Amino acid sequence: MRTLVKISLLLAFCVIVLGAYTRLTEAGLGCPDWPGCYGFMSVPTQEHHVAEAQMRFPDAPLEHHKAWNEMIHRYFAGTLGLLILVIAVGSVLKRRSTFDSKSTPKKLPLFILLLVIFQATLGMLTVTMNLQPLIVMGHLLGGFSVLSLLFLLSLRLEPYRLGGGDPELRKYRGLALFALLVVIGQIALGGWVAANYAAVACTELPVCEGNWTSQLDFAGAFSVPEATSYQFGAHDYDDRMTMHIMHRFGAIFTTLVLAWLLFKCWRKAQSGFFRRSLAWVALLLTVQISLGLSNVIYSLPLPVAVAHNAVGALLLLSLVALNYNLSRKA
Repeated sequence: MRTLVKISLLLAFCVIVLGAYTRLTEAGLGCPDWPGCYGFMSVPTQEHHVAEAQMRFPDAPLEHHKAWNEMIHRYFAGTLGLLILVIAVGSVLKRRSTFDSKSTPKKLPLFILLLVIFQATLGMLTVTMNLQPLIVMGHLLGGFSVLSLLFLLSLRLEPYRLGGGDPELRKYRGLALFALLVVIGQIALGGWVAANYAAVACTELPVCEGNWTSQLDFAGAFSVPEATSYQFGAHDYDDRMTMHIMHRFGAIFTTLVLAWLLFKCWRKAQSGFFRRSLAWVALLLTVQISLGLSNVIYSLPLPVAVAHNAVGALLLLSLVALNYNLSRKA
């Protein structure tokens, strides 16, 4: 069970990275249908299949590189779903066949399975609703949720490590939980920015160019305008600039909260285990800030933008681990 969960965890991370790559290469509609691609279970490559695909979807010209980006993402996501199904079924069977029924979580694997089913539904709606921003952001958050819960399941399946459950740090559980929620909120803001193509709405630092304060439009920024397709965005510049600004302010607030948490915990940490855990949070936060700044300075280069998603996921996992270890008894 532990091995399956670890494989699934790695696969879930790959799915998030591939999802970011698919979105950033404008391949979200690389296949205009779901779950196949132009009516096939793979990208059509033979000449008569390509002709048939174009007849089925005359308004969606086949671009092979984008279609492959989308289908590879779906293949990985589908494999992850099957593995999680095996884990959920295995957890139920193991609970029934062992005397120590409390040693194997059952509710968490079943909840992850339900979440994956919901995530698949969002994946379908992402395509059928032409990248509607709320659906895209929900799909992104769903992927991060699956990753986090798999990581939590992995932690619960591992025996307690020496140095865990430091009683001196337990009083910071509330602050650690607040920091985790702040990171989740910042990821949601980043997802909203990405879903609305607002990542390069501001090209200057530290805030934005020109008279940006007079152009803020919060009502427009957090609404969904009517459109036949949301590819490349449907909001005007003021809306996108507001999204971008809010994500930057969110990054500042997140940094301050995490810095305060690290400062408070580091002073009281008595074990190398917790100091290493705090060091990982600090390192990932520093890298994430650097990647965010690089996205602005270098106008969203693809490797940096994908890495920004990946490190955001790792930062989230580091907060999940810290909360888990702070909450358990020694």
